[in-house]
Amino acid sequence: MAGRYDSNPFAEEEVNPFANPGSVPPANSKLSPLPHEPAGYDRGDTVDIPLDSSRDLKKKEKELQAKEAELKRREQELKRKEDAIARSGVVIEEKNWPPFFPIIHNDIANEIPIHLQKMQYVAFTSLLGLVGCLIWNVVAVTLAWVNGEGPTIWFLAIIYFISAVPGAYVLWYRPLYRAMRTDSALKFGWFFLSYLFHIAFCVFAAVAPPIIFKGKSLTGILPAIDLLSGNALVGIFYLVGFGFFCLESIISIWVIQQVYMYFRGSGKAAEMKREAARSTMMAAL
Repeated sequence: MAGRYDSNPFAEEEVNPFANPGSVPPANSKLSPLPHEPAGYDRGDTVDIPLDSSRDLKKKEKELQAKEAELKRREQELKRKEDAIARSGVVIEEKNWPPFFPIIHNDIANEIPIHLQKMQYVAFTSLLGLVGCLIWNVVAVTLAWVNGEGPTIWFLAIIYFISAVPGAYVLWYRPLYRAMRTDSALKFGWFFLSYLFHIAFCVFAAVAPPIIFKGKSLTGILPAIDLLSGNALVGIFYLVGFGFFCLESIISIWVIQQVYMYFRGSGKAAEMKREAARSTMMAAL
Protein backbone atom coordinates (compact mmCIF):
# COMPACT_ATOMS: atom_id res chain seq x y z
CA MET A 1 0.00 0.00 0.00
CA ALA A 2 2.77 2.37 0.87
CA GLY A 3 4.58 1.76 -2.37
CA ARG A 4 1.49 2.56 -4.28
CA TYR A 5 1.43 6.19 -3.11
CA ASP A 6 5.19 6.80 -2.92
CA SER A 7 5.60 7.57 -6.58
CA ASN A 8 5.22 11.19 -7.79
CA PRO A 9 1.97 11.51 -9.73
CA PHE A 10 3.53 14.25 -11.82
CA ALA A 11 6.55 12.30 -12.82
CA GLU A 12 5.30 11.60 -16.31
CA GLU A 13 4.19 15.26 -16.83
CA GLU A 14 6.53 17.50 -18.75
CA VAL A 15 5.89 20.50 -16.49
CA ASN A 16 4.74 20.54 -12.90
CA PRO A 17 2.12 23.30 -12.62
CA PHE A 18 2.77 23.58 -8.88
CA ALA A 19 6.51 23.97 -9.28
CA ASN A 20 6.23 27.66 -10.23
CA PRO A 21 2.86 29.25 -9.43
CA GLY A 22 3.59 32.27 -11.66
CA SER A 23 4.33 30.19 -14.75
CA VAL A 24 1.82 29.75 -17.56
CA PRO A 25 0.89 26.18 -18.55
CA PRO A 26 1.98 25.09 -21.99
CA ALA A 27 -0.35 25.11 -24.95
CA ASN A 28 -0.94 21.33 -24.76
CA SER A 29 -2.03 21.56 -21.09
CA LYS A 30 -5.59 20.54 -20.27
CA LEU A 31 -6.09 23.53 -17.92
CA SER A 32 -7.78 26.60 -19.55
CA PRO A 33 -6.80 30.12 -18.46
CA LEU A 34 -9.25 32.16 -16.37
CA PRO A 35 -11.02 35.04 -18.17
CA HIS A 36 -9.57 38.48 -17.63
CA GLU A 37 -11.59 40.96 -15.63
CA PRO A 38 -12.21 44.36 -17.25
CA ALA A 39 -9.71 46.99 -16.38
CA GLY A 40 -10.68 49.56 -13.84
CA TYR A 41 -13.38 47.44 -12.24
CA ASP A 42 -13.23 46.28 -8.69
CA ARG A 43 -15.82 43.90 -7.40
CA GLY A 44 -15.54 45.48 -4.05
CA ASP A 45 -16.62 48.92 -5.33
CA THR A 46 -20.08 50.19 -4.35
CA VAL A 47 -22.46 52.06 -6.68
CA ASP A 48 -23.79 55.31 -5.23
CA ILE A 49 -27.51 55.85 -6.19
CA PRO A 50 -28.71 59.36 -5.21
CA LEU A 51 -31.79 59.09 -3.00
CA ASP A 52 -33.79 61.95 -1.51
CA SER A 53 -33.28 62.25 2.15
CA SER A 54 -36.22 62.42 4.51
CA ARG A 55 -35.63 66.16 4.86
CA ASP A 56 -35.99 66.71 1.09
CA LEU A 57 -39.17 64.61 1.01
CA LYS A 58 -40.70 66.66 3.82
CA LYS A 59 -39.74 69.88 2.02
CA LYS A 60 -41.38 68.75 -1.22
CA GLU A 61 -44.46 67.62 0.67
CA LYS A 62 -44.76 71.08 2.25
CA GLU A 63 -44.39 72.73 -1.16
CA LEU A 64 -47.15 70.55 -2.61
CA GLN A 65 -49.43 71.34 0.30
CA ALA A 66 -48.76 75.06 -0.14
CA LYS A 67 -49.59 74.86 -3.86
CA GLU A 68 -52.77 72.93 -3.14
CA ALA A 69 -53.83 75.53 -0.57
CA GLU A 70 -53.14 78.32 -3.08
CA LEU A 71 -55.26 76.58 -5.74
CA LYS A 72 -58.12 76.16 -3.29
CA ARG A 73 -57.88 79.82 -2.31
CA ARG A 74 -58.02 80.93 -5.95
CA GLU A 75 -60.95 78.63 -6.65
CA GLN A 76 -62.87 80.05 -3.70
CA GLU A 77 -62.07 83.59 -4.81
CA LEU A 78 -63.29 82.87 -8.34
CA LYS A 79 -66.49 81.29 -7.03
CA ARG A 80 -67.08 84.30 -4.78
CA LYS A 81 -66.74 86.67 -7.76
CA GLU A 82 -69.08 84.54 -9.89
CA ASP A 83 -71.68 84.52 -7.11
CA ALA A 84 -71.39 88.28 -6.73
CA ILE A 85 -71.86 88.78 -10.49
CA ALA A 86 -74.84 86.42 -10.50
CA ARG A 87 -76.47 88.32 -7.59
CA SER A 88 -75.96 91.63 -9.37
CA GLY A 89 -77.83 90.36 -12.44
CA VAL A 90 -74.89 90.62 -14.81
CA VAL A 91 -74.68 87.66 -17.19
CA ILE A 92 -71.29 86.61 -18.55
CA GLU A 93 -71.67 86.17 -22.29
CA GLU A 94 -69.14 83.75 -23.70
CA LYS A 95 -68.50 83.95 -27.43
CA ASN A 96 -69.77 80.76 -29.03
CA TRP A 97 -70.88 81.57 -32.59
CA PRO A 98 -69.88 80.67 -35.24
CA PRO A 99 -68.51 77.41 -33.78
CA PHE A 100 -65.37 77.38 -35.95
CA PHE A 101 -64.44 80.99 -35.07
CA PRO A 102 -66.55 82.41 -32.21
CA ILE A 103 -67.02 86.17 -32.44
CA ILE A 104 -70.45 86.72 -30.82
CA HIS A 105 -72.58 85.17 -28.10
CA ASN A 106 -75.73 83.47 -29.34
CA ASP A 107 -77.49 80.65 -27.45
CA ILE A 108 -81.18 81.01 -28.27
CA ALA A 109 -82.16 77.43 -27.37
CA ASN A 110 -80.87 77.70 -23.78
CA GLU A 111 -81.32 81.38 -22.88
CA ILE A 112 -84.50 82.55 -24.63
CA PRO A 113 -87.95 81.42 -23.40
CA ILE A 114 -89.58 78.82 -25.62
CA HIS A 115 -92.50 81.03 -26.67
CA LEU A 116 -90.05 83.74 -27.88
CA GLN A 117 -87.50 81.54 -29.62
CA LYS A 118 -89.23 81.71 -33.03
CA MET A 119 -89.06 85.50 -33.10
CA GLN A 120 -85.44 85.45 -31.98
CA TYR A 121 -84.48 82.91 -34.63
CA VAL A 122 -86.12 84.99 -37.37
CA ALA A 123 -84.38 88.12 -36.06
CA PHE A 124 -81.08 86.26 -36.21
CA THR A 125 -81.96 85.23 -39.76
CA SER A 126 -82.48 88.88 -40.64
CA LEU A 127 -79.03 89.67 -39.23
CA LEU A 128 -77.45 86.96 -41.36
CA GLY A 129 -79.54 88.16 -44.31
CA LEU A 130 -78.13 91.65 -43.96
CA VAL A 131 -74.61 90.20 -43.99
CA GLY A 132 -75.42 88.24 -47.16
CA CYS A 133 -76.96 91.28 -48.87
CA LEU A 134 -73.93 93.44 -48.19
CA ILE A 135 -71.49 90.73 -49.32
CA TRP A 136 -73.39 90.37 -52.59
CA ASN A 137 -73.45 94.15 -52.85
CA VAL A 138 -69.64 94.23 -52.66
CA VAL A 139 -69.39 91.54 -55.35
CA ALA A 140 -71.78 93.31 -57.74
CA VAL A 141 -70.20 96.73 -57.20
CA THR A 142 -66.74 95.24 -57.76
CA LEU A 143 -67.95 93.85 -61.08
CA ALA A 144 -69.33 97.28 -61.99
CA TRP A 145 -66.03 98.90 -61.08
CA VAL A 146 -64.13 96.46 -63.30
CA ASN A 147 -66.45 97.40 -66.16
CA GLY A 148 -65.63 101.09 -65.88
CA GLU A 149 -67.88 102.54 -63.18
CA GLY A 150 -64.95 103.84 -61.08
CA PRO A 151 -63.48 102.85 -57.71
CA THR A 152 -65.55 105.27 -55.60
CA ILE A 153 -68.65 103.08 -55.58
CA TRP A 154 -66.50 100.12 -54.50
CA PHE A 155 -65.10 102.01 -51.51
CA LEU A 156 -68.64 103.01 -50.52
CA ALA A 157 -69.76 99.38 -50.72
CA ILE A 158 -66.90 98.37 -48.41
CA ILE A 159 -67.87 101.13 -45.97
CA TYR A 160 -71.48 99.90 -45.95
CA PHE A 161 -70.30 96.40 -45.09
CA ILE A 162 -67.76 97.16 -42.35
CA SER A 163 -70.10 99.63 -40.63
CA ALA A 164 -73.53 98.01 -41.06
CA VAL A 165 -72.67 94.44 -40.01
CA PRO A 166 -71.20 95.15 -36.54
CA GLY A 167 -73.58 98.09 -36.18
CA ALA A 168 -76.60 95.84 -36.70
CA TYR A 169 -75.38 93.37 -34.09
CA VAL A 170 -74.62 96.03 -31.49
CA LEU A 171 -77.53 98.39 -32.13
CA TRP A 172 -80.52 96.09 -32.57
CA TYR A 173 -79.77 92.35 -32.43
CA ARG A 174 -78.03 92.28 -29.05
CA PRO A 175 -80.62 94.61 -27.43
CA LEU A 176 -83.41 92.35 -28.73
CA TYR A 177 -81.57 89.25 -27.47
CA ARG A 178 -81.14 90.74 -24.00
CA ALA A 179 -84.71 92.05 -23.98
CA MET A 180 -86.03 88.57 -24.77
CA ARG A 181 -83.77 87.02 -22.13
CA THR A 182 -84.34 89.47 -19.29
CA ASP A 183 -87.78 90.78 -20.33
CA SER A 184 -86.57 94.38 -20.02
CA ALA A 185 -88.94 97.05 -21.35
CA LEU A 186 -86.21 99.65 -21.92
CA LYS A 187 -84.18 97.25 -24.06
CA PHE A 188 -87.26 96.65 -26.19
CA GLY A 189 -87.54 100.39 -26.73
CA TRP A 190 -83.93 100.64 -27.90
CA PHE A 191 -84.49 97.74 -30.27
CA PHE A 192 -87.50 99.41 -31.91
CA LEU A 193 -85.60 102.64 -32.48
CA SER A 194 -82.57 100.91 -34.03
CA TYR A 195 -84.54 98.36 -36.03
CA LEU A 196 -86.62 101.03 -37.73
CA PHE A 197 -83.38 102.55 -38.99
CA HIS A 198 -82.32 99.10 -40.23
CA ILE A 199 -85.57 98.67 -42.17
CA ALA A 200 -85.21 102.15 -43.69
CA PHE A 201 -81.71 101.29 -44.89
CA CYS A 202 -82.87 98.01 -46.48
CA VAL A 203 -85.71 99.75 -48.34
CA PHE A 204 -83.37 102.52 -49.47
CA ALA A 205 -80.84 99.95 -50.71
CA ALA A 206 -83.54 98.05 -52.60
CA VAL A 207 -84.47 101.22 -54.47
CA ALA A 208 -81.01 102.88 -54.54
CA PRO A 209 -82.12 106.31 -55.76
CA PRO A 210 -79.49 108.30 -57.70
CA ILE A 211 -78.47 110.45 -54.74
CA ILE A 212 -74.88 109.29 -54.20
CA PHE A 213 -72.93 108.46 -57.39
CA LYS A 214 -76.17 107.65 -59.25
CA GLY A 215 -76.99 105.01 -56.62
CA LYS A 216 -74.58 102.48 -58.08
CA SER A 217 -72.88 101.85 -54.73
CA LEU A 218 -75.98 99.80 -53.79
CA THR A 219 -77.57 97.02 -55.81
CA GLY A 220 -81.03 98.56 -56.11
CA ILE A 221 -83.63 98.44 -58.84
CA LEU A 222 -82.86 101.86 -60.35
CA PRO A 223 -79.11 101.27 -60.99
CA ALA A 224 -79.95 97.74 -62.18
CA ILE A 225 -82.24 99.11 -64.89
CA ASP A 226 -79.63 101.69 -65.83
CA LEU A 227 -76.86 99.08 -66.10
CA LEU A 228 -78.90 96.53 -68.07
CA SER A 229 -78.78 98.77 -71.13
CA GLY A 230 -74.98 99.06 -71.04
CA ASN A 231 -73.74 95.79 -69.52
CA ALA A 232 -76.24 92.97 -69.11
CA LEU A 233 -74.06 90.88 -66.77
CA VAL A 234 -73.57 93.73 -64.29
CA GLY A 235 -77.27 94.58 -64.54
CA ILE A 236 -78.22 90.98 -63.66
CA PHE A 237 -75.96 91.05 -60.60
CA TYR A 238 -77.66 94.26 -59.50
CA LEU A 239 -81.09 92.71 -60.02
CA VAL A 240 -80.14 89.76 -57.81
CA GLY A 241 -78.96 92.21 -55.17
CA PHE A 242 -82.27 94.05 -55.46
CA GLY A 243 -84.09 90.78 -54.77
CA PHE A 244 -81.93 90.13 -51.71
CA PHE A 245 -82.63 93.57 -50.23
CA CYS A 246 -86.37 93.13 -50.89
CA LEU A 247 -86.40 89.79 -49.08
CA GLU A 248 -84.43 91.28 -46.20
CA SER A 249 -86.92 94.14 -45.93
CA ILE A 250 -89.88 91.75 -45.80
CA ILE A 251 -88.30 89.59 -43.08
CA SER A 252 -87.37 92.67 -41.05
CA ILE A 253 -90.92 94.07 -41.24
CA TRP A 254 -92.29 90.71 -40.02
CA VAL A 255 -89.84 90.71 -37.10
CA ILE A 256 -90.70 94.19 -35.88
CA GLN A 257 -94.40 93.46 -36.24
CA GLN A 258 -94.20 90.28 -34.14
CA VAL A 259 -92.01 91.87 -31.49
CA TYR A 260 -94.33 94.87 -31.25
CA MET A 261 -97.38 92.62 -30.84
CA TYR A 262 -95.66 90.76 -28.01
CA PHE A 263 -94.50 94.06 -26.52
CA ARG A 264 -98.04 95.48 -26.44
CA GLY A 265 -99.72 92.24 -25.38
CA SER A 266 -97.40 91.63 -22.43
CA GLY A 267 -97.90 95.08 -20.95
CA LYS A 268 -94.33 96.16 -21.57
CA ALA A 269 -95.44 99.45 -23.10
CA ALA A 270 -96.89 100.68 -19.83
CA GLU A 271 -93.89 99.35 -17.93
CA MET A 272 -91.53 101.20 -20.27
CA LYS A 273 -93.43 104.43 -19.67
CA ARG A 274 -93.16 103.97 -15.91
CA GLU A 275 -89.43 103.19 -16.12
CA ALA A 276 -88.83 106.18 -18.39
CA ALA A 277 -90.73 108.47 -15.99
CA ARG A 278 -88.82 107.08 -13.01
CA SER A 279 -85.49 107.58 -14.79
CA THR A 280 -86.42 111.14 -15.71
CA MET A 281 -87.39 111.91 -12.13
CA MET A 282 -84.19 110.44 -10.75
CA ALA A 283 -82.14 112.43 -13.26
CA ALA A 284 -83.96 115.62 -12.28
CA LEU A 285 -83.40 115.01 -8.57
